[in-house]
Amino acid sequence: MSAVKPAVLLVDGYNIIGLCPKLQQVRDRQGLEESRRHLIEALTNYSAYHGHETEVVFDAQYQSAAGNREQITDQMQVFYTEFGQTADSYIERSCAVFFREDLRRFQKRLIVATSDRAQWLTAVGYGAEWMSARQLAQDTGLSLESVRQHHQPKTRSKQRFLSSSLDDSARDKLANLRQHLWQQGR
Repeated sequence: MSAVKPAVLLVDGYNIIGLCPKLQQVRDRQGLEESRRHLIEALTNYSAYHGHETEVVFDAQYQSAAGNREQITDQMQVFYTEFGQTADSYIERSCAVFFREDLRRFQKRLIVATSDRAQWLTAVGYGAEWMSARQLAQDTGLSLESVRQHHQPKTRSKQRFLSSSLDDSARDKLANLRQHLWQQGR
């Protein structure tokens, strides 16, 4: 099995929130800020699990605030665009810069997560890979489930003795050790 190169993942935040049913529910019940928090948390875990450098981009085009970048972890950043700038234009520019100037292009793939057809066609045109909102939602869910299964405690033996919870190899080694000690004691 060949190793897959790590990736830089650019995520169109509001596009993903608008198309992911769980995030839509959070947005509709608790507000946009809470849905952003849920998305950022899911992407932080996903990025750590896969080793991706992730940047989630949110539009600030209708707000008068200056652009803002938050470093969540070493692998996760959140960017709010400048006034009048869309996430689409930010992602397009990021794709162009990545493939023209960014030295990471030699070690990493670039993946753009959006379900905006024009956006994904533009990203693929630059050479990036594309991931739909649905695929990102599935992948983040699968990653979370994998981590949960890995960290669940093993089921305990219902039998009373420690030896009953050991695998056959360990049980055989203990039997050999007991026999060796018994023979030495004779």
